[in-house]
Formats: sequence, structure tokens, C-alpha cells
Amino acid sequence: MGMTRSKLGAAAMAAVLLFVASQAAAKPARCFTTDDGYYPCDFQLTDGSGSFEISAPGYPTFSLLVESPGFASAYGNFDGTRSVPLPGTYVRQRDEPACWASDATDTRICAW
Repeated sequence: MGMTRSKLGAAAMAAVLLFVASQAAAKPARCFTTDDGYYPCDFQLTDGSGSFEISAPGYPTFSLLVESPGFASAYGNFDGTRSVPLPGTYVRQRDEPACWASDATDTRICAW
């Protein structure tokens, strides 16, 4: 009976890990940034508060870290080696919730 419980426990753990992995997987999306325009990208949630990362070959990788509902810090990785903070606080746009805009530069980062 101990072996059966052990197998059930292992199966349950495997199911949880599979679920977590599927939630973390990048999904195809359509992105827009002020500097790059529209392009196909990969979208990946990075935490439970709505933080995300967008990436695509030939484009910078952008990360938005939600600090409170509707407000985020943004980072750009332009050379593939390090992320740099982008100016201002990024605010989720009421007219287009897929977009976030810097309150300092009006730069937009969007993902659908």
C-alpha cells in the first residue's frame, strides 16, 4: 500500500509540474512597440500579477513587471546580454488593455 501512495503522490506531483510548465510556456502573439511597430512575437507570463515578457528574433526583448494593478516597470534587452530599465512608470491603457505606455516618454509596449 505504501508503494501505491508513493506512485499516486508522484503522479500528482507530475501533473502539477506539467500544469505549471504549460502556464509558463511562451505563446505566439502579435506585438507592437513604438520603435519597432507591429511584429509577430512570443508572449510569456512571468508571474501571477500579470507581469510578462515579449520576444522575437531580430527585436529587443521587453519585460514588464507589474508593481500594482495597472502600473509596471519595464526593461529592454537590446543586445541579448543585459536588460536595462526603461524610463518612467508604464501604465496600462484603458482604451487598449493590451498596451502599456510610459508616463515619461509615451513609449508603448503592446501584446495581443
